[in-house]
Amino acid sequence: MRLGGRMGAAIEVLADMESRRRPVADALKDWGLSHRFAGSGDRAAIGNLVYDVLRRRRSLGWRMDDASPRALVVAALLDAGSAEALSAQLAGDRFAPELPEEAQLQAFADRDLALAPDPVRADVPDWLAGPLRESLGHDWVEEAAALSRRPPLDMRANTLKADRAKVLKALEPFAPEPTPLAPEGLRVPPIAGDGRHPNVQVEAAFQKGWFEIQDEGSQLAARLAGATPGAQILDLCAGAGGKTLALAAAMEGRGQVHAYDADRQRLAPIYDRLQRAEARNVQVHAPRDDLSALDGAMDLVLVDAPCTGSGTWRRRPDAKWRLSETALAKRIIEQDAVLDRAAPFVKPGGRLVYITCSVLAAENADRVKAFTHRHPEFQVLDAEALWREALPDRPTAYRASALEGGAVLTLTPRTSGTDGFFFASLERK
Repeated sequence: MRLGGRMGAAIEVLADMESRRRPVADALKDWGLSHRFAGSGDRAAIGNLVYDVLRRRRSLGWRMDDASPRALVVAALLDAGSAEALSAQLAGDRFAPELPEEAQLQAFADRDLALAPDPVRADVPDWLAGPLRESLGHDWVEEAAALSRRPPLDMRANTLKADRAKVLKALEPFAPEPTPLAPEGLRVPPIAGDGRHPNVQVEAAFQKGWFEIQDEGSQLAARLAGATPGAQILDLCAGAGGKTLALAAAMEGRGQVHAYDADRQRLAPIYDRLQRAEARNVQVHAPRDDLSALDGAMDLVLVDAPCTGSGTWRRRPDAKWRLSETALAKRIIEQDAVLDRAAPFVKPGGRLVYITCSVLAAENADRVKAFTHRHPEFQVLDAEALWREALPDRPTAYRASALEGGAVLTLTPRTSGTDGFFFASLERK
């Protein structure tokens, strides 16, 4: 397919999402199934264009003064080049969409984004301006805008089977680099242009369990949790098992990780991942299992809570346009409930670690503060001290906030180079 055909496909996918209010992954999949002539390179280029539009929908629409799918696709391409270059590429392409009038193209080039309203510069819905300002402070616009860039591909070497040097060697054709903060992390930089990240899951090293795909922020959160060999740990919201695997590796196969999730569908992938990683010190508990035998016996309870996912907008940009105040309120209720459920499992002197992939204080520090008021037997630890202990030779690449006599951390793309994550550690007195 030439560029015009790819543009037309991207416009079609965006229009389908808009009319049927569906996730981008579903719309792209359906388009591919109904256009089987499109090769993998075409599908990747169309996907890149759609995701670029969704990441920066507000700012592109403001500069174009038109938020229609056609205008947004054109704007995304203009942002990476010039109107003259785009016109030349589309010359003679019968599948190319009609370009806007010359005056509109010139207006796009002339409009200064620095003069746009804050939510436009941040590329977020208007209602999120207040929560983000409260959560991220005076530079919230720059922090939010960083969530609108293309993400890297991050991986974690599984130290039960391989070290980072071995995985770097195995993936040498893809030129991965060590992550700057996570000691076992590897990174393939964000894709450029029409490129695509390598499908590393078909590589022999992945099939052998030498590494897992995991954002560096998630790796750091698991490391800060402080899993030690011989410990008894409950991962209460284990999901597909990313952090479960990281905890098991940190424990060097000694002790026990109890992996539980209330949703059997989310939990289903964990079995294959555990087998591939040879993480033999993990016991998976199904949603209907009785966990009462674990009451008061856990050295560490990890709560990777259900959240809005605002920290993952680089990878799931459509989620920020679907997010509503009602959905946020629902998540807050769920977060309070799972924290209350986690508390009885922690033994005296044990720790409760609360993690989200959100940057919103309402889901993060506010939930921890409310929890300590309901459960005064828990105290917030100093997460900055935990960082120095777990990562003594790494820079302080985080946003720290004092809370209830301790400190909590927020990781962001702009500050940490990771997805957005929140981390708090509490000790049972």
